[in-house]
Formats: sequence, structure tokens, C-alpha cells
Amino acid sequence: MKFKNISLRFLIAAVIILLSLFFINKYLGETRTLKEIIKRLNADSRIAEVLVASVAADGSSDRNATTIKFLEYDAKGNPLPPKYFTFLGNIIQFQSMVIRFDDRYVQSGHDLKGKSAYIFMKVFCLDGKNTQIFDINNMNEIPTGYEVKGENRNFQKALWRRFWQYALKPQPASRIGIKNAQIEAPGTKFLPGILYTIKIEHDGGMRIDAKPLPDILKGEKVNF
Repeated sequence: MKFKNISLRFLIAAVIILLSLFFINKYLGETRTLKEIIKRLNADSRIAEVLVASVAADGSSDRNATTIKFLEYDAKGNPLPPKYFTFLGNIIQFQSMVIRFDDRYVQSGHDLKGKSAYIFMKVFCLDGKNTQIFDINNMNEIPTGYEVKGENRNFQKALWRRFWQYALKPQPASRIGIKNAQIEAPGTKFLPGILYTIKIEHDGGMRIDAKPLPDILKGEKVNF
């Protein structure tokens, strides 16, 4: 009888320990999952960098001409060929199409829909009738950084035309997990000696971060 009581107590203790371990692991697992979801929702990615390449007096006016260097990165983080734009003004905006996907895709880190998608369309400087606008990508064309080299270009163009149709129509877009698509135009005042980084928030839109260039680069013209 005494042996049976010991065995019973041992069995109860073992069950309690196992249940405790189960709930602890479940709690820790859920906590890790929650932290991972929050991390993904709060994450962002660098998609372009901009700096002022030169500021020079404009001969036809009493204003300065600001030339910016625009360096876009592809989906893998590789730099694309830089582009230069010159404006009579330095408050410059980037018009972009931003496509937000349903949160469940961001939370799960989906390969294709795990963060907001974007396409740079134009860069401009508002100045009334003298507003200056330059194209970066045209609607229904293959955007820079997205073309698959060596593959049928007409087929790719057809796919992108279909993409634009879906992105801009709420009902078809929702069927493929697009929460919304809209035109955004983040901008700021561009000054020499500052590195501007354009980022895409994985569950949101674009923003521009600014920080001074490293001291070692000040006063230097570096060629590669």
C-alpha cells in the first residue's frame, strides 16, 4: 500500500512537471512568434539613396541649380545604375506607387508579399508654372530593377500591364492579397553633405531618413 502511494505521488508529480513544461514551452513559443510578427511589421528596407552631387549658380536666373544623384537598389539589395537630376530648387519629391499587402503576409514573412512593394515613377520640384518633373518609370512598363534579363521582354511587359490593372482596382487587388495601392510623394530639402536614404516600411509606405556624410568624405571628391 505504501509503495502504491509513492508511485501515485510520483506519477502526479511527473504529470505536473510535464504539464508545466508544456505550458512554459507553449508560452515561450508564442512569445517568440509574437516578437517575430512585431519585428516584421516594424521592419523597413533601404530602397534608394540620394545625395547632392553639386550646387551651381544658374546663368539664366538668380537661383542655384541643385543636382542630385539618385541610386536605387533592386529587390536583392544590389545598386542599379545611378541617375542624375538637376532642379532650380532643392525641395524635391519622389512620386511612387506603393502597394501594401494584407498583414497576414507581412506577419508570416511571405516571399513575395512580406513587405510593401513600390515603384518609383517621377522625381519633381514644385515651382508653380516652372515645376520641373523627370520620369523614373512609366506606367505599364517594366520598372527599373524588375526586368529579368534574357527572358521574353514582351511577356514581361504584358505581366506588368496586368499588375498595374490589378493594383489600381480594389476588387481584383483584394483577391491577390493587396490591402491598398496608392501614389505617395515623400520629399525633403536636399542639402550638400547629407546622405538621404529612402526606405520602405514593410507594413506601410515610404520615408526619407537623413544623416551627415562621414567626416572622412568631407571636402573629398572620390572616384571609383
